[in-house]
Amino acid sequence: MPTEAHDLRHHGDAEVRDDGSALVDLAVNVRADTPPAWLRERIAGSLGSLAAYPDGRAARAAVAARHGLPTERVLLTAGAAEAFVLLARALKVRRPVVVHPQFTEPEAALRDAGHTVDRVLLRAEDGFRLDPAAVPEDADLVVIGNPTNPTSVLHPAAAVAELARPGRTLVVDEAFMDAVPGEREALAGRTDVPGLVVLRSLTKTWGLAGLRIGYVLAAPETVADLERAQPLWPVSTPALAAAEACVSSRALAEAAHAAHRIAADRAHLVAGLAEFARAGLRVVEPAEGPFVLVRLPGAAAVRRRLRDLGYAVRRGDTFPGLDEEWLRLAVRDRATVNGFLRALERAANPAAG
Repeated sequence: MPTEAHDLRHHGDAEVRDDGSALVDLAVNVRADTPPAWLRERIAGSLGSLAAYPDGRAARAAVAARHGLPTERVLLTAGAAEAFVLLARALKVRRPVVVHPQFTEPEAALRDAGHTVDRVLLRAEDGFRLDPAAVPEDADLVVIGNPTNPTSVLHPAAAVAELARPGRTLVVDEAFMDAVPGEREALAGRTDVPGLVVLRSLTKTWGLAGLRIGYVLAAPETVADLERAQPLWPVSTPALAAAEACVSSRALAEAAHAAHRIAADRAHLVAGLAEFARAGLRVVEPAEGPFVLVRLPGAAAVRRRLRDLGYAVRRGDTFPGLDEEWLRLAVRDRATVNGFLRALERAANPAAG
């Protein structure tokens, strides 16, 4: 196991807690102005059923229908983070490998379950693109994000599927895939990839981080193993109502519209960041998620100055494969981005301010 120099338990919400609560938030990858009113009303309508134990059958069937799968291939979870814990505890694996930089919770969960975790570090000079040959052949569990947090790289589905092997579990974290127009490169719904486990989160696009709802798509036997590791009634009645609502035709249409808007807002952010090339700022491109990763000399000091100017961004050095020169910026609307870019001009050039 590598000597740990990264805080795997640090997440973007730490930037906006306590003294950061009044900051403009570009640190957390939850879509702004969510959940929408209709979804809040749907969740509120479930509160009259709180005296009864949660019944997840309707929500499970709705998620299965959304992906064209039988219900026995679906497991509802308290956010995608719970799924990582279940996988770490329930699966009997000898050599788990996590492809980094990516969301750190999968590795943290595996370590907590007593596993020794190997890392494959994708390189900045390669644009953090996946090389399937870099993954050890004897790895029997491989975890990769797509699109990847924090790099915003969208790997080709064919390249990710190349990682599949008989006897290997391939875990693909698609928490941000619904922010990609058309969900191109998605593996959710595929049943032809051996050992495939796809994780989805409903907290990012719909602003439900405080409710905790996500799901697993996998072979029935894998779903059964994970379900046995869950406590009874792991997903609350309001979260089940949200799951059913978020895979409705109305919600899917709204998410598709939001994905196109995010793409336009991201292009605006990336264009604005190009003005800072003279200061050494570089954006990882092409960015495909609702966030961008940038490298900037003196980024740690810039981040602190941005806080003083009222803006929170995500430090990058807690991700294996990155250091203090990296920052992750959530995509926001144009007005917010324009304000941020003005603040960045001051933060990157303090002498000029």
